[in-house]
Amino acid sequence: MAENLEIKELDQVVVRFSGDSGDGMQLAGNIFSTVSATVGNGISTFPDYPADIRAPQGSLTGVSGFQVAIGAGKVFTPGDLCDVLVAMNAAALKTQLVYSKPNATIIIDTDAFGPKDLEKAQFQTQDYLGELGIDPDRVVACPITQMVKDCLADTGMDNKSMLKCRNMFAVGLVCWLFSRDLDVAFNFLREKFGKKPAVAEANVKVIQAGYDYGHNTHSSAMNVYRVETKNKVPGRYMDITGNKATAYGFIAAAEKAGLKLYLGSYPITPATDVLHELSKHKSLGVTTVQCEDEIAGCASSLGASFAGALAVTSTSGPGICLKSEAMNLAVIMELPLVVLDVQRGGPATGLPTKSEQTDLLQVLFGRNGESPMPVLAATSPTDCFDTAYTASKMALEHMTPVVVLTDAFVANGSGAFKLPNLAEYPDIKPPYVPAEMKDKWAPYLRDADSLVRYWAVPGREGFQHILGGLEKDNKTGAISTNPENHDLMTRLRQEKINRIAVPDLEVLGDADDADLLIVGFGGTFGHLHAAMDEMRAKGMKVALAHFKYINPLPKNTAEVLLKYKKTIVAEQNMGQLAAYLRMKVDGFVPRQFNQVKGQPFVVRELVEAFEETIKN
Repeated sequence: MAENLEIKELDQVVVRFSGDSGDGMQLAGNIFSTVSATVGNGISTFPDYPADIRAPQGSLTGVSGFQVAIGAGKVFTPGDLCDVLVAMNAAALKTQLVYSKPNATIIIDTDAFGPKDLEKAQFQTQDYLGELGIDPDRVVACPITQMVKDCLADTGMDNKSMLKCRNMFAVGLVCWLFSRDLDVAFNFLREKFGKKPAVAEANVKVIQAGYDYGHNTHSSAMNVYRVETKNKVPGRYMDITGNKATAYGFIAAAEKAGLKLYLGSYPITPATDVLHELSKHKSLGVTTVQCEDEIAGCASSLGASFAGALAVTSTSGPGICLKSEAMNLAVIMELPLVVLDVQRGGPATGLPTKSEQTDLLQVLFGRNGESPMPVLAATSPTDCFDTAYTASKMALEHMTPVVVLTDAFVANGSGAFKLPNLAEYPDIKPPYVPAEMKDKWAPYLRDADSLVRYWAVPGREGFQHILGGLEKDNKTGAISTNPENHDLMTRLRQEKINRIAVPDLEVLGDADDADLLIVGFGGTFGHLHAAMDEMRAKGMKVALAHFKYINPLPKNTAEVLLKYKKTIVAEQNMGQLAAYLRMKVDGFVPRQFNQVKGQPFVVRELVEAFEETIKN
């Protein structure tokens, strides 16, 4: 009986769903992570999409994965290796086994392991478990495809439609493994397929069948887990991806500033979901325009900014290259603009569905002339909301373009997001030109303390003006080629950025007496934090300084970086942050840990490298 099963209570468990790119693994993972977030678990997810547009069905290159870690408390990473692996076909088992622990429970659909399936997955024999060295006692082998067909036999659905429900059987089985309440999953499906109630109910039926299968069979390979919620802050929670959180952050900032939100964009992986999400919210004053190319997307946003909107443009690394001319125009015109760069593997087309941190120097320096602009980097999927909000506030209050760096790992991954109270967020007050300056104002007159130029929105009588890409006179706003004026304007634009106040750099862990300081930025925060925690648990003195504000740097940056005997900068590029910090901080000579694999860091590898640094 189920009541007599041994239930293992754990602080954290990792599940990986894998199958053909058409098997709905992302949806399966999203449902399970939503169920977990709703009950208060900490979660961290990693969708791993194939790079092929549409690889042949059952092929090794067409496998899609979705990994989710659920925890009793805060979860920093999706985990290095999974406790439960769902493999919906032979290719999934062969390619995803490396991501599972030696004793992991493996769930397979035996109907997808026929001779042709094994041939496509390049197995040499029919004994696929033996060939991979898998102990059969840890495998839950069930004919999922046939059971789904039997479950839906009385629905009148065609064979193709029934097969699309296979993923829901796996969801139901995993929900049983973790003692999950299915009502949240049912509600998710009924909302998602609201216009197709028959499809929704078919999926609900299959999830229940998967749950019942686990309950009734009690396979010896299956362990029943419980992950209780601990120390959770009261509130309403949802599972949210980084891209969706980014979109919500922009909407919140526009509402707080009392402005319309405009997004000019061109579709590009992995940033397109921001365009998709914002396009759903016209009722909140959001205007989205899918432009014919990247520079048009940025230039149209700049026009919306001139007209008085909170203007955003979104892209990935290749699009930043194309937008750079319009971004430069925003610098010299000193107009507010938020540029979202969801980094991916490069160069050129590179690895569209994979994650890197290789655009840092491009967004800092990749424009002609002295062209300074603030750069912020989100540290997690849920932090994308706050980063988008902060960047919008910075752009509007300091009349400057601002770059927000996320990456494919942060943007596609998700976390448990506590719905924010907007009243608790700081006000956003654009520097509108005072009414008393009517007929005396010129476009580049500035606040004496912040050096921010006043903003005159078109339509205000007495504040007619022209902006453009040619250098302007500091006092009159007329075109100027005067050498001294150009030098002055260049220094004013730089000093304006320098004067933006950002929070001090926080040091986590053994801040006072660490033998090693780990330094990183952006989306690697969770992995670096997990590595630090593991090392401290072994008795080592380790600290972490993680940059969210990159330009301008926090005022205490040099003090922190020069305090420790050994420092290592870990980043998913060839050393861009390390090079930038060397340039900014005299005497800073760090060790480096660099990977450019298109995959998240592996905590185990970080710990090994950091321990070696301490020894040597």
